[in-house]
Amino acid sequence: MILAYDGTAFHGWQRQVGLRTVQEEFEQVLQRVVRHPVHSIASGRTDAGVHAEGQVVNFKTDCPIESAKLLHAIGSRLPSDISLRQVRDVPLLFHATGHAIRKLYRYRIINTPIRPFPWLLRYVHHIPRFELDVERMGQAAQSFVGTHDFRSMTPIGGPPRRSYVRTVFSCCVSRQNEEILIDVEGSGFLYNQVRNMVGTLTEVGRGHWPPEQVLEILESKDRTRAGPTAPPQGLCLRWVKYPPDDQLPDLEQTFSPVRMEERDNPTLDEP
Repeated sequence: MILAYDGTAFHGWQRQVGLRTVQEEFEQVLQRVVRHPVHSIASGRTDAGVHAEGQVVNFKTDCPIESAKLLHAIGSRLPSDISLRQVRDVPLLFHATGHAIRKLYRYRIINTPIRPFPWLLRYVHHIPRFELDVERMGQAAQSFVGTHDFRSMTPIGGPPRRSYVRTVFSCCVSRQNEEILIDVEGSGFLYNQVRNMVGTLTEVGRGHWPPEQVLEILESKDRTRAGPTAPPQGLCLRWVKYPPDDQLPDLEQTFSPVRMEERDNPTLDEP
């Protein structure tokens, strides 16, 4: 299944006691339709306030309803801030988290002294007080491309990881009129990694740092040397890619007996 959601009123994807989350809302509808308990697995745990256009989710069911009819049966019952875009059958071994090979996140900045339209403020970060130098930001963004230890882009005191090494395939900065777009494509991301990358690029765009300093920050593995964490509303998961169905790797031997949806692996992201 492919989901789109407005993350504004959610405390992220993952179910949390006493808080409204996308997973809980979605599973409540799923269970009413398929008439049995459901545990859904997403490509990654988007953080509170982060949006998605192409979140991929899978679940197992013996419900006889065809996928095409499930699309309407589930989609018509979802709250207005969640949209079910696609439903299809996949092999039983498919795992939305573990089999993801590429993801694209987009961060949107409105860089103008005038406040944007009110409805846009849910989806962009407004920076009014200074003009960002997009060319310098684009130069700095190239330092993120490749396989690096991204410890300097993760929160101090955050959950420990077996590895902080991640691969970024591309990081592009462009301007469209008053809007600056930062597109980051990678194999997976650490908690807050993309938002910390954006905050660091913003410091370069303000003229606080030269573009080449970003590589020094990465090599330092020191979070205190990087820029601030950009706010969540500007971030959106645009798409996730997977191998063909007949080329899905077997994850059971690699991660058993640990539940795969709870493991620490390079594709589990919490931006």
